[in-house]
Amino acid sequence: MRERWVEAPRITGNEELARLFSVSPMTMRLIRSRAGESEAEVRRYLTGTVADLADPYLMKGMREAVCLLMEKIHSGARIRIIGDYDIDGVNATHILISAFRRAGAKADTVIPDRLKDGYGINEHLIEDAVNAGVDTIVTCDNGIAAAKEIAYAKEKGMTVIVTDHHDIPYREEEDGTRTTLLPPADVIVNPKQEDCAYPFKKLCGAAVAWRLAEALYREAGVPREEYLELAEFAAVATVGDIMDLTGENRIIVQYGLRRLEQTKNPGYRALLAVNGLEGKKLNAYHIGFVIGPCINASGRLDTAKRALQLLGTGSKAEAEELAGDLKALNDSRKDLTVKGTQKAIDLIETTELKQDRVLVVYLPDCHESLAGIIAGRIREKYYKPCFVLTDGEDGVKGSGRSIPGYHMFEEMTRVRELFTKFGGHPMAAGLSLPKENVEVFRRTINENCRLTEEELTPRLDYDGVLPICYAGEQLIRELELLEPFGKANEKPLFAAAHLTVKSARIIGKNQNVLKAVLEGPDGTRLDTISFGDVKENLAYIEGRQEVCILYYPQINEYQGRRNIQLTVESWR
Repeated sequence: MRERWVEAPRITGNEELARLFSVSPMTMRLIRSRAGESEAEVRRYLTGTVADLADPYLMKGMREAVCLLMEKIHSGARIRIIGDYDIDGVNATHILISAFRRAGAKADTVIPDRLKDGYGINEHLIEDAVNAGVDTIVTCDNGIAAAKEIAYAKEKGMTVIVTDHHDIPYREEEDGTRTTLLPPADVIVNPKQEDCAYPFKKLCGAAVAWRLAEALYREAGVPREEYLELAEFAAVATVGDIMDLTGENRIIVQYGLRRLEQTKNPGYRALLAVNGLEGKKLNAYHIGFVIGPCINASGRLDTAKRALQLLGTGSKAEAEELAGDLKALNDSRKDLTVKGTQKAIDLIETTELKQDRVLVVYLPDCHESLAGIIAGRIREKYYKPCFVLTDGEDGVKGSGRSIPGYHMFEEMTRVRELFTKFGGHPMAAGLSLPKENVEVFRRTINENCRLTEEELTPRLDYDGVLPICYAGEQLIRELELLEPFGKANEKPLFAAAHLTVKSARIIGKNQNVLKAVLEGPDGTRLDTISFGDVKENLAYIEGRQEVCILYYPQINEYQGRRNIQLTVESWR
């Protein structure tokens, strides 16, 4: 599948700011395209610290939540935290239990079982809390869409505080207006509430929990350093939950990664060691593709309680055992994902599904915890929004992954009567529905789809044209100023043309890397590597007189040798 290459709008007038911040005009152009064009925006992007984060009390409900929690702590009431089984929920739960206990609370935690309980708070968990003598429930990374369940908890006489970051549910009226549907909790802390004054709306659930911990520690007189020690958990969750790495998220991740490198947490220390990352400089890639999947694998194939136990243990031996278990679970998850993805591809290629603009793939025997990962793989292959559905204990469950231009949560809201439960973001969603509604859902979601052919063609944005002779060490060092890379702060891509392929072959234990040597018009030769469909790419470039590439330059260090290597994102 060939992508549309689109050059970013050219920003001029970079020379003065480049001199001010001691970088090249090219690097300043890249920074301004991500940060904003003013000096203040550039300075915040390059030098922002945790001291620049907004006051947590600007968040609607924060002051009320802290007052209520302090009241419960002083009265000795039992508090139960109900989290979620993904990387955001696990880290959010750990932050809150650490903070609550440090502030003197009698608190415990429950993370729902993905298969038995499903997502978020439910009546069964509320009954358990009542029977255990719990007075107050605090949700994290869930609760905003649980109006019915929270009403049930209130009927039982419980106090409920919701901390969440998901979109606020709404009902679309006949005249096109929207009515928000908030749960009847005592307090709601969610920056996406309409009248919330907190300036940054894109925090993950763990970051919301972290800001609550800061406000609680202030009230309880706990030193600020202890609050800052919890930053690494918010950082891991921010990257793992694929939040925009802009504004406050960029600050949290930058700061949290540095703390994670020197972490005092036995669990994360063991997880870094078992994955060969101990003592290394960490970036967002290590969280998104190494550490994060291990945390998520616990909630997918076993129980997320094991991941929470890892973060909460004070024992080095227990941490090492649990970290080993999580890595093994993740290795197993990878194998199951490959098999499930292939089944989905076979189904699409041999049925009328291939003609749909929104793919709804029903895999009854797929482990339901893998539905989201498989949906993501299918979205990448076909560049279409994709839902993967599978049989659960109570009907059909599934996960969706979207593409730019298709707001998945809004589209699902338009057919909400088909679901027993649903929620999510523009780019991802989860759902439950009766089996008899699967085909109706597939048909209706496609009938409603307004995606154009252009929107269904993959688009690769690149920053500018840069002949490979200019991809030197100085530029590469300056590009590190833009890290951490991730959603909305993408790794810079450059275009280069008139390149001759001097050699090309597939390498790697899994034969999944295409290694080539390219020569520029001036005779510069550089090594390149690329991933993706390497066999297709090799066939595409072999025998061509010249190729163009989109690439990112890096320093490759191997057996004491350093050389410049280009990572090729796309060939043409």
